[in-house]
Amino acid sequence: MTDFPRSLPEFERRFPDEAACAEWLLERRWGSGFACPECGHDRFWRLGRKVLTLQCRACRRETSVTAGTVMHRSHLPLKVWFTAAWLVATHKNGMSARQLWLQLGLGSYKSAWLLLRKLRAAMVDPNREPLGGLVEVDETSLPFRSGGEPARPGRSHEGKLLIAGAVEIEGKGPGRTRLAVIGDYAAASLGGFVGANVADGSTVVSDGWSGYAKLKDVKHDPRVVGDAPAHLILPWVHRVFANAKRWALGVYHGLREEHLQAYLDEFVFRFNRRRTPQAAFARLLGLAVTIGPHPYDALVASGSKG
Repeated sequence: MTDFPRSLPEFERRFPDEAACAEWLLERRWGSGFACPECGHDRFWRLGRKVLTLQCRACRRETSVTAGTVMHRSHLPLKVWFTAAWLVATHKNGMSARQLWLQLGLGSYKSAWLLLRKLRAAMVDPNREPLGGLVEVDETSLPFRSGGEPARPGRSHEGKLLIAGAVEIEGKGPGRTRLAVIGDYAAASLGGFVGANVADGSTVVSDGWSGYAKLKDVKHDPRVVGDAPAHLILPWVHRVFANAKRWALGVYHGLREEHLQAYLDEFVFRFNRRRTPQAAFARLLGLAVTIGPHPYDALVASGSKG
């Protein structure tokens, strides 16, 4: 989608109803030619149902345009999915499940939570390229809340929700970023984070913490902080941390431990597309088509709703 809508009125004109949303999915999935998942035949009939369905002319298998996508077997209308994706992708600070619930007039908070959780799952491209070149890396903790109580910033919360961060430096500013939950600040955890998110041959700039001493396949530039503030040594990763903490407190009043990585993935998705929020909407829908189903049981397997 290169002609993505740049305003809410444009969005409404582009996707006025279920049929328009289904046509976009059809083009996105089979724009280069339909292939039946059962027999591979390329000819089909359209079946006029609530959700556009294609029937193979050879084996008669029926395939919905949402089958095998993050929208698989959803009871929500496609227009709700598309509107939710628009709101989540283009809203400057994102939206909580409660906000989405109220904005879309959904029947329950659970429906809004599940919809948002599935959209967050679609915010990570499984084929994304690792960060490269000059990369700042550091670690921090995020404000958390428990028992429904809002988080309060302060030293008593340090070390509870530990994350590692990396920022790719482009010229004199930040490029893409990555954030990930880690269990501790030991070499195994930090080395695993760098190995998973930074391309081989890149130069990793750290504050000299011993956990980075044994990094593999990258050049390590430890800049020991000493008496200098860490944010002066590693300015861009610290700016990302500061933005993430303000976002966590402002939108969610602190994060919960369950599903923390999903929250971080949302922040990263938004930060990496901060200059093109409308294009982020198209990207989010595109990934939602390709990443596959995410059933409720799998999404809540790691803990209770966040």
